[in-house]
Amino acid sequence: MAKSKPRFTRVAQLKSATDFVGHLASINADMPFKENLSAHTKSALGEPFAMKSGQTIGNRFCILPMEGWDGTSDGLPTELTKRRWHNFAISGAKLLWGCEAVAVCPEGRANPNQLLINEKNLDAFKDLYNGVIADHEEKFGSSTDLLVGLQLTHSGRFAVPDEDRKRKPKTLYKHSILDKKFNLAADHEVMTDAEIDKLVDDFVVAAGLAKEAGFQFVDVKHCHGYLGHEFLSATKREGKYGGSLQNRMRFLTSIVEGIRATSKIPVAVRLSAFDFIPFKKDDSNNGIPEKENQSYAEAFGGDGSGTAIDLTEVFELLSYFEEFGIELVCITAGSPYYVPHIQRPAIFPPSDGYLPPEDPLVGVARQIRITHEIKKRFPNLAIVGSAYSYLQEWLPHVAEAVVEENVADFIGLGRMVLSYPDMPDDILNGNQLVRGKICRTFSDCTTAPRIGMISGCFPLDGFYKKMPEAGELKEFKKKARL
Repeated sequence: MAKSKPRFTRVAQLKSATDFVGHLASINADMPFKENLSAHTKSALGEPFAMKSGQTIGNRFCILPMEGWDGTSDGLPTELTKRRWHNFAISGAKLLWGCEAVAVCPEGRANPNQLLINEKNLDAFKDLYNGVIADHEEKFGSSTDLLVGLQLTHSGRFAVPDEDRKRKPKTLYKHSILDKKFNLAADHEVMTDAEIDKLVDDFVVAAGLAKEAGFQFVDVKHCHGYLGHEFLSATKREGKYGGSLQNRMRFLTSIVEGIRATSKIPVAVRLSAFDFIPFKKDDSNNGIPEKENQSYAEAFGGDGSGTAIDLTEVFELLSYFEEFGIELVCITAGSPYYVPHIQRPAIFPPSDGYLPPEDPLVGVARQIRITHEIKKRFPNLAIVGSAYSYLQEWLPHVAEAVVEENVADFIGLGRMVLSYPDMPDDILNGNQLVRGKICRTFSDCTTAPRIGMISGCFPLDGFYKKMPEAGELKEFKKKARL
């Protein structure tokens, strides 16, 4: 296959605010933008946020949880894991959302090196949490305004739990596209209600362990095509966990009720607020829908067409959150497995991905717009936005405007902190951004684990750049694009 080249203007080519804003207008990507940033002591990004629970979060930056690929086969952190958490701790952000996706049971791991929380591993999680607090205090003097959570997950149909690296999916219903796309056997059986009941107990136990380890909240993950997210689209499932929205929420509500009755640790939710029909490559490596001009009913937050949004059920779901005592909500979209262009906009796809079907800034603007609609509808929820990394040099200008205009309460950063972990601290202190550390969405942090390597920023992080895996990855990409 001929090497594919980006078809869209790269953000790095937009040298001035006029260039950037003009480009946004040319592609109809409307988003907040502040040309002249405030003095660092006056920026909305540095304002504290008071939670209803009484906790004050020191500023408006949030480090989003990412899936780690460098734990042990037993689910314990390694030195690479600890290095990444250290970088989160010294980033300058005062909200660490889960730090990492952590499985609640062995069969729910997304990869055989994902962290796993259980009684055996509890001391390691205590050490991780205490390390974050100590590192933060060493740099910033205090952690009283730092909020640190743990994201709890089950990977569902994307589970790859064992060292043989074979997908061992746990699904909730027969999916019209994903079953075939990911080669499910014809006789594959969906999870029973009894199995789900047991998994609810696993989440409740894991939440209690997280609290014992020191974490201040847990995220019950409902995004990116993983099991919690799949519940929300299980309209065709029979029984108490499918059909009506009340039933599709039952997995979450049962976990919340179990936590209320036991550890009482606060619960947050990272939510894919909309989804699209799965995409695939065409003959030129461009992303196109798996099915054209056909209805698609399996997108939570979709309008049935496959590529448009209807937030009716999303609003209904969120209306229950205050009743559940869920205050922190992080808004994201889609899945990295089948619609990465709406989930994490990037100009360079991972090795198994497709070229973006739209300028990635359109995807950024879409997530900002949907997050704003949610924030307007639910002013009492503390809302974290996602998809900001692709803004690159212009991230501070959009981020400050987003918070200033109450579009979201927090700016969530994921991929960016792999290459530039102290970006929040630089922005908050009014420092000029370090261009050589800005994530350019090369997607190596995704390609590497997809082919069995550890995940890290091989192009820009000098630590990973020196590893032998960096050369192996470069050679793989070269061959893959011949």
